[in-house]
Amino acid sequence: MNEQTLNLRDIHLPEPISWWPLAPGWWMLFACVIFMILILFIARKIYRHRQLKRDITAELEKIKQQFEKTQNKSQLAKSLSILLRRANITYNPDSNIAGLTGEDWLAWLDHTLRKSAAGISFQSDTGKILLSAPYISENTVLDFDAKELIHLCESWLLTSHSKHARMQPLKQAKSS
Repeated sequence: MNEQTLNLRDIHLPEPISWWPLAPGWWMLFACVIFMILILFIARKIYRHRQLKRDITAELEKIKQQFEKTQNKSQLAKSLSILLRRANITYNPDSNIAGLTGEDWLAWLDHTLRKSAAGISFQSDTGKILLSAPYISENTVLDFDAKELIHLCESWLLTSHSKHARMQPLKQAKSS
C-alpha cells in the first residue's frame, strides 16, 4: 500500500505540563516553610527576652553581693540607678526614656511598675534617693533603707513590662 492512500496523521504529543496551578504537595510544603519561619521568629524573640531577664538578674545579683561585702549605700544606690536606666532604655528603645529626669523619671518608674509591689513607690523617700545617686561621690554617707530600695528596684527589674505601659505618653503616666 502506498503512504498517500492510507491518510494517516502524524503522532500528536500531549501538551506540556503547566507549573500552575501547583499540586497540593507544593502548597503543603510552602505552608510548612512559612510555619517553620514563624516558629523560628517567635523562638528567637522568646530567647532574647529571656536572655535580657538573665542578664538583668545576673547584674542585680552582682550589685547585691557587692553591697553585702562593702555595705556602701551610696555605691548601691548609684549602681541600682544605672541599672534601672539601662534596663528602661533596653525595654523601651523607641521612647524618650533616656531624657527623663527628676520627678518625671520616678513617675515613669511608678507607672510602669506592676502592682505586685503594692505599698512601695519610687516617689517615696527611699525611691527618691535614685535621683541624686548617680551624682554623689562614693564617700558620701547616705541614710536610707537599703533592703527596701533593693526590693523596689528588683520588683521593677524582674517584672515583664507590657507594651501598653510602654506606649503611653508620659503625661498619662503622671496622671495615674
